[in-house]
Amino acid sequence: MLGLSPAPSASASDTGYTYFEIGDVSAPTPGSTEPGLMLMGGGEWSYDAWRWFLSQAGNGHIVILRASGDAEAGEEIYRQIGGAASVQTVIFDDRKAAEDPRILAMLDHADGIFLAGGDQANYVRFWKGTSVQKAINDHVARGRPIGGTSAGLAILGAVGYGAMDGGSVDAITALRDPTGPAVTLVGDFLDMPYLDHVVTDTHFTARSRLGRLIAFVAQVRAGGDPQAIGIGVDEDGALCVDKDGVGRFYTASRGYAWLVQPEGVPTLTSGKPLDYPVVRITTLGTEGRIDLKTMRISQPVFSGTASVVAGRLEGVPVDPHAPWSLAIHGGAGVIERGALTPEAEAGYRQGLQAALDAGAAVLSNGGTSLDAVEATVRVLEDNPLFNAGKGAVFNADGVNNLDASIMDGASRNAGAVTGVTRTRNPVSLARVAMERSGRLLLSGPGADAFSRLQGLEQVEPSYFFTQERWNQYLAWKAGQQQAAIDPTHRYGTVGAVALDKQGHLAAATSTGGLTGKQWGRIGDSPIIGAGTYAADGVCAVSATGTGEYFIRTSAARQVCDRVDWNDQTIQEAADDTISDIGEIGGDGGLIAMDGDGKVAFAMNSEGMYRGSVSSSAPAQVAIYDDEGQPRP
Repeated sequence: MLGLSPAPSASASDTGYTYFEIGDVSAPTPGSTEPGLMLMGGGEWSYDAWRWFLSQAGNGHIVILRASGDAEAGEEIYRQIGGAASVQTVIFDDRKAAEDPRILAMLDHADGIFLAGGDQANYVRFWKGTSVQKAINDHVARGRPIGGTSAGLAILGAVGYGAMDGGSVDAITALRDPTGPAVTLVGDFLDMPYLDHVVTDTHFTARSRLGRLIAFVAQVRAGGDPQAIGIGVDEDGALCVDKDGVGRFYTASRGYAWLVQPEGVPTLTSGKPLDYPVVRITTLGTEGRIDLKTMRISQPVFSGTASVVAGRLEGVPVDPHAPWSLAIHGGAGVIERGALTPEAEAGYRQGLQAALDAGAAVLSNGGTSLDAVEATVRVLEDNPLFNAGKGAVFNADGVNNLDASIMDGASRNAGAVTGVTRTRNPVSLARVAMERSGRLLLSGPGADAFSRLQGLEQVEPSYFFTQERWNQYLAWKAGQQQAAIDPTHRYGTVGAVALDKQGHLAAATSTGGLTGKQWGRIGDSPIIGAGTYAADGVCAVSATGTGEYFIRTSAARQVCDRVDWNDQTIQEAADDTISDIGEIGGDGGLIAMDGDGKVAFAMNSEGMYRGSVSSSAPAQVAIYDDEGQPRP
């Protein structure tokens, strides 16, 4: 059959699968087959990797196995990549299909088998202990190539991550308890050459999975295989291993294959975080090679030693030449030239510079974007010039109520707190809420209690007092509403967005809110999607302005959606979002960064305290709207 079509006899309701084919399934195989492993990290396909795989399959007949999706991959292989005599796709929806004679005959005839992405738990449930499992292993034993991407790669190792709990465990959870119910590993399944002691993982850097792979390997080592190691493959990449066990990395964009080799066997205790003092990490790029017989990489891109201390991953090596970027804001307002005294202007510029210096120190040394935005915002919270932390305004009761949020673009985990009164740095409490509370948004006395429990620095409420903010509060209380508002800092919020050397984005925002705020009012700063948002490869945003309008427009998420869905540049997306806010009566500003570290500043106020710095540009700060925009 020369067109992509389903076989009428293979109804999913009757057989437990749907079948498609394209090409001539009866044609002879043009060449000879050779053993081969194609370990793909998900995302875009490298066509060069596929051409290698098809060559290993003698440019013959490819069978794709999957448990969701459709047959478009088969058409892409046959029509766009070329070099296959036919491509057959089997989409399982029931375990009974694993004993179907037609499928078993198909696998016996296949020159190459490819396990597609999806949910690997279905592969385990549908295939483990069946004739399909045996057929796949027999195919490999006869010296024919096999490949897998995403979920398909996850089950190719000697022990695979099965995701049997219905979720996808993240690094934080896995390291917190590597024997926990979310870490569901599956052994005695597929038997691949050179992977006898290997645990594989996919979407590696994009989804920040190094920590969870270390946790997987720790569980396998503690369970009786002291030789277990990990191999992670980045999105858009493929590690192609020949019959001699020598692997080459291909990529459709950029990235690496990661060799993860812990030293020793850890002691694991149920419910306790992992400790692993020495974890050797080596990365393979397109120029080097990996020998899976010796587990050594020639011409590594970079390497180093990480460690896990009480469930926290530390010292991860990074590419020293990878770019990084940071942008900040310190609030917006009516900031015309002459509105600030020379001394005040110098103070603001110095404060912005100090915040940039703190974040740049983290990023330039290979630190994470999360660490960078937290460190940056902490500096602004400690500076009484800004309406966050030490310089926060007073609410209607004469109390400093502090809000903050933080978001990790890799995992899209987030944490936020509101109504905090005793934590010196609310942004750090937001991060701890994200990582340790099991919840996203904590408020009031509960947030304060959680902060004390986690050992964060506590201060007396008087720590946050500044005379200038108190004077504004007294003016508000006396009914002098205009006097209570500092026009040069009308929208008092601070924030940061960052891209680290591993390509991860993060965002953080912190505020004291509005002078005289009543009835427990909460603005956009602690609301994920309104004042703060981050998604790797798309954008990171921190906003400042009339919070109700930013909430109503989902401002931070809107910027990212404009980039992701409308293919807008980061500046176009930021400008259009601020315009949308203005159309319904709101004003303020925001900072945004795209997946490549490009920065956008957008505002419909007369100025915004702002700045940026990157691996390729020195720090720049600005206040007035006629200064132009700092560009990293």
